[in-house]
Amino acid sequence: MPTLINARDLHINLDDANEAGLFKWLVASFLMGKRIQGAIAAKAYQVIVDQHQRDTPHKLASCTHRQLVKMLGQAHYVRYDESTASRLLALANKLNNEYAGRVKNIVAASANREDFEKRLREFEGIGAKTVEIFMREAAAWLY
Repeated sequence: MPTLINARDLHINLDDANEAGLFKWLVASFLMGKRIQGAIAAKAYQVIVDQHQRDTPHKLASCTHRQLVKMLGQAHYVRYDESTASRLLALANKLNNEYAGRVKNIVAASANREDFEKRLREFEGIGAKTVEIFMREAAAWLY
């Protein structure tokens, strides 16, 4: 059984449900939610968020598809690089356009945890596994 990667492993601070930490953990959860090795997903997170400083929805949305594919390739996240790049851009754009770039605004718009999880699944490329990974650590701060 592979070891689960948590927010602390990626130096993501979720204390007090801070917005920066929630967004970073959402990106990490998104990458880890695919059928790809955890270590490769973690490396992709580090390349995109830490190395290239795409640590907000606005900064992520300002990437081109080609730039994201290149970043994913740098982390050897190559099996799903094209679709993942497209979906990361869609995630950032939806978060910016529908929730003013804030994960906490998804929470505010949700009646309860179940509604929040449903709203997360409405993002392209976010399924049950990504929600499970995200909520494993964020739920304690959100609900």
